[in-house]
Amino acid sequence: MELLKIENLAVGYPGEPPTVSGINLTVSDHDYIGIIGPNGGGKTTFIRTLTGALAPVSGHIERLVPSLRMGYLPQIKSIDKRFPLSVCDVVLSGLMAEKGLFGRYRKGDRQRAKELLGEIGIGHLAHRPVGALSGGELQRVLLCRALIADPQLLILDEPTTFVDNRFEKELYELLAELNQQMAIIMVSHDLGTISRYVKSIVCINRCFHYHPSNIITSQQLQEYDCPIQLISHGPVPHTVLSQHTHCTCCSPDDTPSETTR
Repeated sequence: MELLKIENLAVGYPGEPPTVSGINLTVSDHDYIGIIGPNGGGKTTFIRTLTGALAPVSGHIERLVPSLRMGYLPQIKSIDKRFPLSVCDVVLSGLMAEKGLFGRYRKGDRQRAKELLGEIGIGHLAHRPVGALSGGELQRVLLCRALIADPQLLILDEPTTFVDNRFEKELYELLAELNQQMAIIMVSHDLGTISRYVKSIVCINRCFHYHPSNIITSQQLQEYDCPIQLISHGPVPHTVLSQHTHCTCCSPDDTPSETTR
């Protein structure tokens, strides 16, 4: 079943040239799409447009399922930890799109929030102020917030930032299970790891290139004007983004930084 259809979309900020253009993509249930690309290439701008935080510059996003439920885990740096909320209240705020700012929670919503926190290993933090959390703890809380509305589409923007290796492994295993119930779009710099889990890959660096597989070669990326070199190092592949001019819609000064794992 198709959930979203994106046609001729351009994204960016008011008063500025489009950050990314030529976006065409259909998202279906059980899709698992990994989004890669260098810093400043437009990944987060695309995600923010997808979630409705930014209006499209042109083109459109069509929701093919009425009242499509979307869960969103933003980059942790965009969260203000000074806001006076408890961990449980932050998780419950994931129901705000459904209930509105002053909506009342259903019986059992708070219990469900505590259950999610317990499943992710931080049930003991339910009543702690969010400002007292470490980066890894906050990331776990935000994942619960994204899941509480039982989304049909889960969107994650670099979810492994500030988490330890153990939780990173647990997160990818959890997402693989969740993908049996919902579609997932995940932004990551770590192609070497996410390619073990995702089903298709998008490269964004001012332009948009969709690859309908998790197996992608340097030659194919060259054809997409995104020359990422894949280097195998034992059983774990490493990813290097070399300096390059991505495509004709990028200026020669748009040279992405190296990313390695």
